[in-house]
Amino acid sequence: MSKTHRTEADVARLALACLDLTSLNDGDRDADVIALCQRAAGAQGTPAALCVWSQLARVAVQHAPRGVRVAAVANFPDGGTDLQRALADTERIVQAGAHEVDVVLPYRALLAGDDKTCSALLRAVRRACAGLTLKVILETGELREPSWMQRAARLALAEGADFLKTSSGKTPISATPEAARCLLGEIAADAGARSRVGFKAAGGIRTVADAARYIELVDEALGPDAVTAKRFRIGASALLSDIERVLGGTGAADPAARY
Repeated sequence: MSKTHRTEADVARLALACLDLTSLNDGDRDADVIALCQRAAGAQGTPAALCVWSQLARVAVQHAPRGVRVAAVANFPDGGTDLQRALADTERIVQAGAHEVDVVLPYRALLAGDDKTCSALLRAVRRACAGLTLKVILETGELREPSWMQRAARLALAEGADFLKTSSGKTPISATPEAARCLLGEIAADAGARSRVGFKAAGGIRTVADAARYIELVDEALGPDAVTAKRFRIGASALLSDIERVLGGTGAADPAARY
């Protein structure tokens, strides 16, 4: 596919439209989520979604700016094998009226060869949040090898994932271009997924230049029509500041720069 040329401002606008503005700190309380919702109502526009803990999803739903979706995490961040815990998280998210579930694949079980447990947990969560968008966090930084990432991606796709997500942001290695290429390749290769399933890069994406790399990878693998909030997300908390810097015309940004 031919490369789409975008200015820095183009990239910033796209990144904002596809941003999951995130707060998943251990000490988060209602006030932190309310502050996140207020942060999302910026002068340059709103993000695609807010992403919070399952127990704070209701607060996010109550205070999110109009049109901003609410996502919350399940089986997070450790990706354990406790099915009842994952379902309890999911039920809280559903009951809160949120729109999206970001669930961590039991990646340690996968690495131990226990695909059955991984599939069962994802299948149960998928059923429990029917009608909501399901993003499966593969924790690619812990899987490390492309073969393991591919195996995790295929398993998640088979169990009805709407998005493949790189990372929880809680491990030493989060999103990388290499992991993105791997997951996007699996989406593109799956006839049932290539026009439906999205990709989410999460963790360590702090600047518009960082976001540009992932936008370009999605563009190349799935086409420019996939670079929308329906098919592409960036999970970040710090990125919004750089987006606002670019779109607000402050700092040293070059409006003629192309990505």
